[in-house]
Amino acid sequence: MVTVDSFDAFLFNASRALCSPLAVFIQIQGCLIVLILALGWALAAYVRGREIRRMKSSMKSGNSFAFLTLDINELEHSNQANLPRVTVVMPLKGFGEHNLHNWRSQITSLYGGPLEFLFVVESTADPAYHAVKCLLADFKDAVEAKVIVAGLSTTCSQKIHNQLVGVDQMHKDTKYVLFLDDDVRLHPGSIGALTTEMEKNPDIFIQTGYPLDLPSGTLGSYCIYGYHMPCSMGFATGGKTFFLWGGCMMMHANDFRTDRHCVVSGLRDGGYSDDMTLAAIAGAHKRLITSPPVAVFPHPLATDLTFPRYWNYLRKQTFVLESYTTKVNWIMNRALFTSHCYLSWGFVSPYVMAGIHVAAALRHYLKENSLEGTVMTCNGLLLVVCLAVCTVIELLSMWNLTRIEVHLCNMLSPEAPQLSLASYNWCLVFIAMLVDNFLYPLSAMRSHLSQSINWSGIRYHLKDGKICKIDRHKHLVPKITDLAGKDLLGKQGSIPKVAIISTLSRTLAQWRQPKKYNI
Repeated sequence: MVTVDSFDAFLFNASRALCSPLAVFIQIQGCLIVLILALGWALAAYVRGREIRRMKSSMKSGNSFAFLTLDINELEHSNQANLPRVTVVMPLKGFGEHNLHNWRSQITSLYGGPLEFLFVVESTADPAYHAVKCLLADFKDAVEAKVIVAGLSTTCSQKIHNQLVGVDQMHKDTKYVLFLDDDVRLHPGSIGALTTEMEKNPDIFIQTGYPLDLPSGTLGSYCIYGYHMPCSMGFATGGKTFFLWGGCMMMHANDFRTDRHCVVSGLRDGGYSDDMTLAAIAGAHKRLITSPPVAVFPHPLATDLTFPRYWNYLRKQTFVLESYTTKVNWIMNRALFTSHCYLSWGFVSPYVMAGIHVAAALRHYLKENSLEGTVMTCNGLLLVVCLAVCTVIELLSMWNLTRIEVHLCNMLSPEAPQLSLASYNWCLVFIAMLVDNFLYPLSAMRSHLSQSINWSGIRYHLKDGKICKIDRHKHLVPKITDLAGKDLLGKQGSIPKVAIISTLSRTLAQWRQPKKYNI
């Protein structure tokens, strides 16, 4: 039986052991990781904040359409008439609580050039099929859009298959194709901003953006937020980046028509992850990936996002590192795998050690132990204080970036309900970061050992980094998806209830025409 005295002795000895050179190094390293995160978020906040200042300056100069463009002359009809055609391809799967709002934000874009929307589903049995049909019927001729049934994938992931089917059916005059996930909530000027950058710099291979997670209050939703935030600094460069998010990717349509750099064959022949595959192609051919500072999109998470659903999402995220196209790509993925696992547990370990130091110090204080015992723990307490200070700096930097991104999203979507930081629970944010970083290596190791994953009811098996086998069975299909809580099954032939589109949405759809600006 473990007595109180023996437990106290264990705490004291553990605290003393954690003052060894190796343990001190781990704790100092943890402080450095925390400070590096804080610095990265501070730089990202500067880039996003600079765009806010530019928009405010433009508004003070009389440009009331600064949320669309900083140069009001670009809204002249003569300029709008020369805008290139853009095709938006949206692979869909299931129907959830935020889908209608997201789809409306996409099809009511205020882009002044020719614009078509292709909603691509696996089959008519998908609940998303009837929901989109009802939505488009309500808009009637206000937008150029259609629903495409892609059928089942056989050589790649279903998402990639849907994307390629959409590309095959895009308009012959399309210059740029924009791939969007159905959980992306666009701003009215997002498509225009992406297109403008593509026109300014023809060397751009892919333009991308990144989501701003809006946690719903559950620990699972905060874990998603904690997982995405470190990645967000790689997308807040205001220009060139090495990162790519599959939820928003604008590319040259001709790259797909001509299969340039094998973008079509690379995706079609065993492709599992669209963004990882395209990022590998861009790296292999030294092509440019950029992320404009305005490309940050609100991403509301499901109100019932449970912890097991977060774990399923994390499994899918770590599994992408098992897919690759070339030997170099494999080496890079292994480097990412190793470094991410090392840094994740390097982040968590100092907090575990700090907990032991604090527990030992409290026990010695409460039992009024000798001065010798107090001295033995003082070095540990000094490290605890340093870690606490670094943690406060980190959370403040994280809060500041989130605050600025919320402000930027509100400015870019002045007609939408305003976002707020009031709902964020920063104690849960801290806990979620510890949980996420502790679980990431476990998820990555499991993905590496299994070489298979269940993605929305389809089990993909990898061999040499590519999909080699696809299993489809009814028992594999979960009732709902991970993040958005989308219904994947529905009832055969049933039509999801779709609310009547408001007058404001109708007006917004018409407002995107250049002649309506009256400038």
